[in-house]
Amino acid sequence: MTKPIRTRYAPSPTGHLHIGGARTALFSYLWARKNGGSFVVRIEDTDVERNVADAEEKQLAGLKWLGIDWDESVDVGGPYGPYRSMERVEIYQQYVDQLLESGLAYRCYATSEELEAERQEQLARGEAPKYSGKYRDLTLEQEQALKAEGRVASIRFRVPEGRTITIDDAVRGKVSFESDGIGDFIIVRPDGRPTYNFAVVVDDALMEITHVVRAEEHLSNTPRQVLLYEALGFEVPVFAHASLILNPEGKKMSKRDESIIQFIDQYRELGYLPEAMINFLVLLGWAPEGEERERELFTKEELTGRFSLERVSKAPAVFDTGKLNWMNNHYIKESSLDRIVDLAWPHLEQAGRVSADPDEREREWITRLVGLYQEQLDYVAQIVDLTGLFFRTEVEYSDEAREVLKGEQVREVFTAFANELEQAGEADVTADGVKKMLKAVQKATGQKGKQLFMPVRAAVTGQTHGPDLRETIALLGKETVVDRLRRFLGSV
Repeated sequence: MTKPIRTRYAPSPTGHLHIGGARTALFSYLWARKNGGSFVVRIEDTDVERNVADAEEKQLAGLKWLGIDWDESVDVGGPYGPYRSMERVEIYQQYVDQLLESGLAYRCYATSEELEAERQEQLARGEAPKYSGKYRDLTLEQEQALKAEGRVASIRFRVPEGRTITIDDAVRGKVSFESDGIGDFIIVRPDGRPTYNFAVVVDDALMEITHVVRAEEHLSNTPRQVLLYEALGFEVPVFAHASLILNPEGKKMSKRDESIIQFIDQYRELGYLPEAMINFLVLLGWAPEGEERERELFTKEELTGRFSLERVSKAPAVFDTGKLNWMNNHYIKESSLDRIVDLAWPHLEQAGRVSADPDEREREWITRLVGLYQEQLDYVAQIVDLTGLFFRTEVEYSDEAREVLKGEQVREVFTAFANELEQAGEADVTADGVKKMLKAVQKATGQKGKQLFMPVRAAVTGQTHGPDLRETIALLGKETVVDRLRRFLGSV
């Protein structure tokens, strides 16, 4: 009988949810959901010096915002808990004891100074650094003498010599490593904390994880982990190592790379939509097959049905910000206006444009304003810059607008339009009302098309291009538009 599929995402609580981690979680989630399996979120907190107080909460919040849900974790529990590594120390101890008793692990009394000296000597000889095995085969008397010196042992795994470790990776195919190049590695630190390579093996085995989906950087850890699986008598899971994500310049991305926004909560704050982020992230290293190979827009439900580890690429994926913005713009246009208004409001409030507790009239005006720019937004925070002309007293003219305003017909058009507006009631200054006024100006002056509309736009917005001119004028309001027209007429 085939075992049920179980995948996991196991972040360290050292910071916010990174785009690389989000992609790993997404691939793991989609594979589990496609196969009717379980998705587990486990917290690997053994590196206590680097743990950040609220990082665990931020990791989970980022996943929830993306729409990635889980079956077992620190917040919902489950039959394989605890789901934090440091709450599982007693569980690890029995497997440490097993390895020590079988001779597959040993206590190592090397000091950090000794290890560094070894490392420097090996580098000087042009060798890849690895532990020499100096304390590998101590007698009981030697061990007691080292203890008497006050030395505290770490515990190392005894790596077998002359082994070729072959991994049948679901993404990369068969990958082989030589055990002689690894060196005995630490599984328990001197202070009793398990190392990542040891804890992850015990946790994945006991939680019956069938598929370990993770980033390519972890490939070098895999032979150590396979040796531990075998030594402990555990079944080795299927490994799938996804490609690197490169920055827009095609270089390996680091967390200090400023060419790209790297954390999911930053995208959320800027007004990217979760459905866009999911869609974009999955295409960083995965592609559909057949006729859909060139398709780029998928719902989460469609991705769940189509995703496969076999279609995850070995080649690095380039983070294309332009593509992300195009994709997010698509989903913004597909969203309800009320949703985009709700997302835009905090940005406008922070800019001092709207109140925290709007009345019905303010809410209606802002809704119309956001609606005017909804189709232009790559991300919602852009609403502040795009709508600046509605909140400024002085018009800021672009170079193109200044050229348009030099036209011979400008004075006549502006005088006629200002007169139309002044004669209209405030309630008549709607998009339809403005349309009628502009027709009247056309009839009175003989000007039409660009000769009419372009200078009006330039005078009231300072720009030569923008959203619907009639709605723009209606939102600016009679008093503001007349003032801008009259002030321009008075300056020429």
